[in-house]
Amino acid sequence: MSKYMDEFKEFISQGNVMDMAVGVIIGGAFTSIVTSLTDDIINPLINTITGGGTDMAGSLVIYGMDFGAFISAIINFLIVAFIVFNMVKAVNKLKETLAKEEAAEEAAAPACPHCLEEVKEGATRCPHCGGEIPGGAKA
Repeated sequence: MSKYMDEFKEFISQGNVMDMAVGVIIGGAFTSIVTSLTDDIINPLINTITGGGTDMAGSLVIYGMDFGAFISAIINFLIVAFIVFNMVKAVNKLKETLAKEEAAEEAAAPACPHCLEEVKEGATRCPHCGGEIPGGAKA
């Protein structure tokens, strides 16, 4: 089960998965803008031109066009985009931090002076080449 979870963590941390998730979220939010544009602006304009239409009274309603709903959809989209941006930025920072920690761990491991392979700290012989390490391996 542990190997399965490790594979899942590796899959989910790949850049392609994050890109796809961001695309789906932003696409869903953008859909509301397009829907609002057609429902609140274009359709009432067509109804007015063709003689149909409704009498709506409101501060941002002109000839049946509800600019307030359209502006609200744009603001909602910007809020969602801002939140997704911050989430992606946090994930990228976490990946960067983990990569730095891994690089520091690799750099800190002692190496055999003969074959330059990684050995455990304190080892007096290299497990790879069998060479003697005088004074033991040190980090």
